[in-house]
Amino acid sequence: MTTLIRPPFTRETALAKVRAAEDAWNSRDPVHVSMSYSPDSIWRNRSQFVRGRREIREFLAGKWERELDDRLVKALWSFDETRIAVRFQYEWHNNLEGWFRSYGNELWEFDDDGLMRRREASINDVAIAECDRKFFWPAPGARPADHPGIPDIQ
Repeated sequence: MTTLIRPPFTRETALAKVRAAEDAWNSRDPVHVSMSYSPDSIWRNRSQFVRGRREIREFLAGKWERELDDRLVKALWSFDETRIAVRFQYEWHNNLEGWFRSYGNELWEFDDDGLMRRREASINDVAIAECDRKFFWPAPGARPADHPGIPDIQ
C-alpha cells in the first residue's frame, strides 16, 4: 500500500491527492478505492447517502456494473489544510450502448491520517453520441500523463 498524502495540504500535495483519487477510481476496484476512506466515512453521492467502507464498496461495485467502461478525469478546484474541492468529468455507457458524460463537483474532508472522512458529490449526466467522446485511454487504468485534463477539455 502506498503512503497516504496527509493534511495539512499544500498546492502540490492537494494536486497529488486529486490525481491519486482519479487513478484509484479509474482502477474500478471497489476494495482498493474504499481503502482511501476512513472506516466511518460519510458520503452523499447525488441523492444517495453512504456510510462506511462496506457501503462504499457495495456502492462502487453497483456503480461499475451499471456505468460501463467509464473513464474519469478530476481537477483541483480549491483546498485548505484539511479539505479539497474538485470538479470532474467521466464518460460511460449503459448496457444499451448509450453513452453519457457526467459532470460533477466534490467536496472532500480528510482526517489526520489522510483518509477521506466526508465526501459530498453533485453530478449531472448528459447523453452524448459515441463520436463525441473525449476520453480514450485503455480502461480500466490510469489516465496517461499526456492525455488532457479538465482545463484542456470543454
